[in-house]
Amino acid sequence: MSIAVRSAQTTWAGSLAAGVGTLSNSSSGVLDDQKVTWAARTEGPGGKTSPEELAAAAHSSCYSMALSLKLGENQTPAQQLTVTASVTLDEVDGAPTVTTSALRVRAQVPGLDEAGFAKVVDDASALCPISRLFAGATITVDAALETA
Repeated sequence: MSIAVRSAQTTWAGSLAAGVGTLSNSSSGVLDDQKVTWAARTEGPGGKTSPEELAAAAHSSCYSMALSLKLGENQTPAQQLTVTASVTLDEVDGAPTVTTSALRVRAQVPGLDEAGFAKVVDDASALCPISRLFAGATITVDAALETA
């Protein structure tokens, strides 16, 4: 049995270069009416989103949850976590391909040293379901403890 199933729908009109997609029927409703375009993927957002931006949002939020869980299991809950994901779309063998997701983690975790933090980060990296979804891509994690 599934833990959860979430969905969204995209309706596309026009060619790839000139067309526009509209997201709808997202499970939460928060993505509804968002526009996606090829230009938003390859040039600049222009007020629209892209699959890579949505993937970055999924990865950063998933990883922050996994790290929060592992810090709690370590009896060192975070005061604050800031996780940024940068998802890269490159051309590979002539085809657009998501090749990397670089995670930048900044954490305020009282009572945890760098070595302990590095271990928890590794544990979270192995746990995050979106990281596992991106298993064919290169995923990097730049994690650092910060003082409050």
